Amino acid sequence: MLKYLKKYWYCCILAPLFMFGEIAMDLLQPDMMATIVDDGVLGGNMQLIFYEGIKMVLLVLFGGACGVLCGVFANIASQNFGNDVRKDMFSHIMDFSFEQTDRFTTGSLVTRITNDVSQVEQMIMQCIRSLVRCVVMFAGGIFMLYRQSPKFALVAACGLPFVTAIVVFTLKKASPLFTKIQQKLDRVNCIVQENIAGARVVKAYVKEDSELENFSKANDSLCSTNLRAQTILAFLNPCVNIVLNLCVVGVLYVGGYTVQANGNITPGQTMAAITYLSLILMRIVFLANIFQTFTRAAASWKRIREVLNTESAQKSGTQTADTDISGEVELRHVTFSYPNLPENIVLDDISLSVKKGETIAIIGSTGCGKSSLVNLIPRFYDATEGEVIVDGHNVLEYDIQALRSKIGIVQQKAELFSRSIKENICWGSEGATQDEISKAASTAQAEEFILRMADGYETAVTEGGHSLSGGQKQRISIAREMIKKPEILILDDSGSALDLKTESAFYEALNKEFSDTTRIIVAQRIASVRQADRIYVLEHGKICASGTHSELLETSDVYREICRSQLKKGEIVDAE
Repeated sequence: MLKYLKKYWYCCILAPLFMFGEIAMDLLQPDMMATIVDDGVLGGNMQLIFYEGIKMVLLVLFGGACGVLCGVFANIASQNFGNDVRKDMFSHIMDFSFEQTDRFTTGSLVTRITNDVSQVEQMIMQCIRSLVRCVVMFAGGIFMLYRQSPKFALVAACGLPFVTAIVVFTLKKASPLFTKIQQKLDRVNCIVQENIAGARVVKAYVKEDSELENFSKANDSLCSTNLRAQTILAFLNPCVNIVLNLCVVGVLYVGGYTVQANGNITPGQTMAAITYLSLILMRIVFLANIFQTFTRAAASWKRIREVLNTESAQKSGTQTADTDISGEVELRHVTFSYPNLPENIVLDDISLSVKKGETIAIIGSTGCGKSSLVNLIPRFYDATEGEVIVDGHNVLEYDIQALRSKIGIVQQKAELFSRSIKENICWGSEGATQDEISKAASTAQAEEFILRMADGYETAVTEGGHSLSGGQKQRISIAREMIKKPEILILDDSGSALDLKTESAFYEALNKEFSDTTRIIVAQRIASVRQADRIYVLEHGKICASGTHSELLETSDVYREICRSQLKKGEIVDAE
């Protein structure tokens, strides 16, 4: 935590210094009031009342100015602390592998980078401002109370153990609940995120009531845990107030008895003692609230550190993108299982190679491992066994950013951002000219529908691209990769939402404009792969056949069965 605060050390010093000024003015007020009562009101000295009153007003103004400056510097430190922590967390999250993101869950990461950081921000603010105020006010109050009379200080000393015991007991009971509250908040955020992102599916299946019930259960659990914590804390102030009032009664009794006995204590001193006593005991209550904030912040900081201390599971190498070979891919005896299901082998002893400028296709039934295979090339996941080679080097040797700069991948689910179509297309290629954007859109068969829109390329895309059809989103995603001009282009079922005519026109433009680019096509439609230089057929995580379309029709029963399920009988005969 100090790592983030040391940049703002001057604020952490100036804020308490100004707080000392505010506290000093507060501690002087009861003593000055005692003088006004004893020497002014009871002594009939109006001039003293006037001058002491003016002095009090000026001191209050000075103390107020010190308080404002303390708050300003404390805010600068705490807000900048939160700003730096959030940026660092976001940077770490962006470096996480898919495996780590899945382990934390998106909802939990959102909670940690927002709510948890806010809890720690509040703790920093209270530590710089309120904690200093409470400690100094407590010590100063005892000193000023002792100045009025040692007997008054003795009364306060009798009340302190009881107040301390109440505070310790309350916090001990409430503290374990704060971690549970943050965990339950994670669950609420997960449900909200999933249902907002999948609102169309929820509505299509008329599952609003079911999802509302799930949300209600999670929210009720959060509410119940919060209520338990707040119920425990609710006993704090009333119990301390009971002790405070008993101490006030004690001060009044001691003061009255002493006045009657020898008159050493004046009414003004008794009034000041009550004020100081209130300051002392209420500081303990404020300290309890601060410790409550500290406890919440400690739970939040632990969750923040889990993110900050988690290094990416994928270590970046040193190999740059500059190699003697470009656009070549090879898989050597690759086996892969997802980290959360190590016993479930997704890919089993896969070997294949692609030369520069070649087009290969991977086809197979749903769940056979096609997407998992291509996800190994840009290191979205790492192979469990075997090697993935890009341009003569194992992908593990590459600097991850250098590796991914060589590769363009368009996935079936098009991810667009809340900005204009133009900004979405050149999102990974800042500085692209309008001609380059138009050419990429034209290759992706997107320019025609873009120009039909009222604002053309400046048309705003809503969150998640919901203002566009599935085919339009896919074509914009394809254009985004076209403008990148990668050495290796992976199309992972990226034309699934396109009609056959549009898809055919796209592949024709792709072959013309990107003839030197290595292309890897993942598809389930024969029409998408039949023109490839080589087709690999996956079945249960293994390559069961490879060859051209015509060769596979003769040698592969699996491929022939796929063809029969999709093409008319006459087309198969023609292909054969």
